[in-house]
Amino acid sequence: MSGWVARLRRGWRQRQLKDSEWRFLCDAPPAGEWVALDCETTGLNPRTDEIIAIGAVRIVGGRILTSQRLELLVRPEHGVSAESIRVHRLREQDVEAGLPAEEAMRRLLNFIGPRPLVGYYLEFDVAMINRTLKRTLGLALPQETIEVSSLYYDHVFQQLPPHRQQESTEIDLRFATIMDALDLPMREAHDALNDAVMAALAFIKLRQLGT
Repeated sequence: MSGWVARLRRGWRQRQLKDSEWRFLCDAPPAGEWVALDCETTGLNPRTDEIIAIGAVRIVGGRILTSQRLELLVRPEHGVSAESIRVHRLREQDVEAGLPAEEAMRRLLNFIGPRPLVGYYLEFDVAMINRTLKRTLGLALPQETIEVSSLYYDHVFQQLPPHRQQESTEIDLRFATIMDALDLPMREAHDALNDAVMAALAFIKLRQLGT
């Protein structure tokens, strides 16, 4: 999404929130604070699949505040498939004990506040959250989003010699590749909080590298 389109969309969402209980989401964010976010879902279709777990952690300056984290299980309306269980290891009985979608969204919004969001392929997670928000609370996220894979791409591209920058350059953007290249520890994947923490680590490292 181009920068001006994203700004227009954020402006429209801010106008939506102006007179609602959620207007604090459009306040100026605390300086040097972000929230790293990840969702686990029943599948990869943002139009039909559902969120079953949310992990989020606050970043302040160059620190990840693991004491200020959010871990939610969310009860889906249509259950979970065998494939979903294989990937996320969240069984039917696990998610049945989760929060209703509206309560999960309320807790998430209060945790994030106006802070910008950080994540790996965050566009998908935001699409899933927005679909759930529209259905339950009638709104969408207004916060700025920061994509870790885009930051990493820019970092690698900047290291290329000028003649390589003129070519069509493919850069491996797999999460494991990014973490390895940045000399960061891999946590167990397909766990919402673990993925959020890894995205936060990559974000902090890339900022330190000047990206």
